[in-house]
Amino acid sequence: MLNIIQKYVEPDVAVLELSGRLTMGRACQEVEVQLEDLVKEQKTKVVFDLSDLNYLDSTGIDVVVMCSGKLKKSGGELRVAGAQGVVDATLKMTHVDQIIRLFATCSAAVDSFHAPPQSDMTN
Repeated sequence: MLNIIQKYVEPDVAVLELSGRLTMGRACQEVEVQLEDLVKEQKTKVVFDLSDLNYLDSTGIDVVVMCSGKLKKSGGELRVAGAQGVVDATLKMTHVDQIIRLFATCSAAVDSFHAPPQSDMTN
């Protein structure tokens, strides 16, 4: 079973806290619906906080990647925070970390939206 709690971090970041299991079926559909609602509301900076998620299957991975794509299409971006254990290992094993930025904490993910762009140049 999946629980989703939606929060807002001022000034403009939406956080979806996902807990339980993100697997094929109603759970994945609910994540998609909530993300589509955020996009309709022009909330395009979104963090999926996975710190209380203990499992995701291939459909769960697909939903995370698809949500990232929808946000990019609307000019936004998805960050994933707090993935641990099997969830973190699954995201890295399937190379999701090469598509979506992963952060250790939700606050780090939120802060990344407001940080100046990283430069590859060194002084």
